[in-house]
Amino acid sequence: MDNPSPKKKLLERLTGLKWLGKTLVHALVLITTFIGGIALIGVAQRLGWIRSSDGVVSSETVTGETVYTCPMHPQIRQSEPGNCPICAMKLVPAAGTGKQETAVASDERFICPMMCTPPSSDPGRCPVCAMELVKATGGGSGDGQSVTIEPVARRLIGIKTATAKLGPVSQTIRTIGSIDYDESKLATISAYVGGRIEKLYANYVGVPVEKDDDLALIYSPDLYSAQVEFLTARNGGGLKRLGGSSDFAELSKQKLIELGFTEDQFNNLSQRGQAESRIRLRSPIKGTVIDKFAVEGDYLKTGDPVYRIADLSTVWLMLNLYPDDASRIRFGQQVEAEVSSVPGDVFTGRVAFIDPTVSEQTRTVSVRVEMLNADGALRPGDYATARVYVPALRQDRVYDPSLAGRYISPMHPQIIRDNPGDCPICGMALIPTSKLGYSSRPLPRQDVVTVPRDAVLMTGKNSVVYVETDPGRFEIRRVVVGPMTNEDAIISEGIAVGETVATGGNFLIDSQMQLAGNPSLMDPSKASTYPPGPLDLPKQQAIVLAGDAGEQFDRAYQAYFTIQEALAADQTPPPAAVNTLDDSLSQLLLLPTVPDEAQTHLQRAKRSVDRLAGSLEQTREGFRPLSHSLLKTANSVRGPNTANKLVHMFCPMVPGGGGDWMQPGGDLVNPYWGSEMLSCGETVSDMAVDIAMDAQPDYSEPR
Repeated sequence: MDNPSPKKKLLERLTGLKWLGKTLVHALVLITTFIGGIALIGVAQRLGWIRSSDGVVSSETVTGETVYTCPMHPQIRQSEPGNCPICAMKLVPAAGTGKQETAVASDERFICPMMCTPPSSDPGRCPVCAMELVKATGGGSGDGQSVTIEPVARRLIGIKTATAKLGPVSQTIRTIGSIDYDESKLATISAYVGGRIEKLYANYVGVPVEKDDDLALIYSPDLYSAQVEFLTARNGGGLKRLGGSSDFAELSKQKLIELGFTEDQFNNLSQRGQAESRIRLRSPIKGTVIDKFAVEGDYLKTGDPVYRIADLSTVWLMLNLYPDDASRIRFGQQVEAEVSSVPGDVFTGRVAFIDPTVSEQTRTVSVRVEMLNADGALRPGDYATARVYVPALRQDRVYDPSLAGRYISPMHPQIIRDNPGDCPICGMALIPTSKLGYSSRPLPRQDVVTVPRDAVLMTGKNSVVYVETDPGRFEIRRVVVGPMTNEDAIISEGIAVGETVATGGNFLIDSQMQLAGNPSLMDPSKASTYPPGPLDLPKQQAIVLAGDAGEQFDRAYQAYFTIQEALAADQTPPPAAVNTLDDSLSQLLLLPTVPDEAQTHLQRAKRSVDRLAGSLEQTREGFRPLSHSLLKTANSVRGPNTANKLVHMFCPMVPGGGGDWMQPGGDLVNPYWGSEMLSCGETVSDMAVDIAMDAQPDYSEPR
């Protein structure tokens, strides 16, 4: 058969390529037609020619900007659709923003119990977690500060609530430490003179010994020579030095004492009248042998150690505390400890030393606790868990009934006496406990507002809680959080006693706030700190204080007025006025004539004084809680001058719920805005009272 020519082969290849080209052209035509159809549908929807089957206008038909968010990460908010940069889920329009329109023929909406997606107009299951959607009418309140959760959704979410309480709170500092020897009760038995050990009476570590017990028998020629020298001098064979200033026998006696002779051994030598070549080492203290450095037959040089003895009747508990915790404890404070070898038993001791420096390696402060160990249950080297109870809020003075008005040893805090004197251990003079910061009489109760720790959502400098203002309606509230205990958080600002807060499911509430475009934990700048409107003061008859209490009360409020005038003039408060206010509040807290109700508010006012330092903006932030506390105080008690000259004023334009303050009268001057809006505000009430000075109750006796 003839082979085809090259020309024929080329024609056959070109024919095959034409078929491939036709196929590609057909595919491109189909793709172009499909894309064009989608584009036409989009244009029709934009022009309103096509509507969704349920009657909802497409989100593209309403003017404004649509914000898209992630169902799993509500903090992701974009102006264009796409995928979440964290979990790659498809972004969905955020409820209540821009173009998003949820107005349907009926008012019914359905939400996911886990808040995975925005509210839907159709029932069904959540596309994220597959839970059945529940009916939620009015998911948002429209005020931009709250959301409403229906009872069904509330049960499924697991929302729990608790009530804010007022009362004293203590904080527990917990740490791990170890038991160590009391270094002031250690003794090393050394050889005063060279020789050879012939006998060890305490021949193993752990032997208990009494004071003056024999420990070892040492042969020493040098000691024998010194005894002979003394006996010779005593019997008249000695010579007196020139001038007769010193007897040779006395010098010989002193030499024996320096070689380790005790007073009893010297008396025995004098009575016996015969020198011995062997000396007995005796224990200078009662204790336990903790180290043995020699065995029988060893030769010793002068100064060689033989035993180390420890008195275990007291031991040290060595703790390492963080600097902020160490600054809250003081000398003599009681510490509780549990050791691992005696589970269930609690031992107590008192702080004997607080290191004035911070360790560069561990960044901790060493604290030493002295503990009595009469029964020997505390063994050096054992680990212990220690607890120290301190007030939740720092105080200059504390009250300890066992130390009130008493005297304590500066070296041994277990030595406490009712009268001054000397320490029986170290001989140092006892010092009054008042010099260490202990009050001689009970202090006013330090009442604070607390909520469960679970109620507070925190991130960085922001802290919020969700307050149930009405059944099912949860309002976001910015709060200032103080110290925390194991169960509770102290709220310095933002929550009033008796308010109900969410403790369980509050993260899901916060997610729903984010989906609705409301303030949330991620951006609480628009959330209020106080309920809107002026401070609501209960109607009651104020008591006018007399004597020192009334004088200090008026002095404190006059300093407050000076601070208010400075802020209204766009100036930071004069330091003298701040110091006067702080001093007067401290004096009022110590006076028994001030009722308990006023004491509670005065304590909060004193804590707010510390916030008056800093920039003008920071000072104005601290001025509001100070004003609230002093307003509540003035509602129950008053001084002679403030009884008839006191006006409550309020400015609704202060961010976070408005701002209250007081003036003695005159024209309104706004301390929160100063020259920017000096006259902005309103007079809430004239708080002047007309009450006889002798009508107040008698609080002269300590309560």
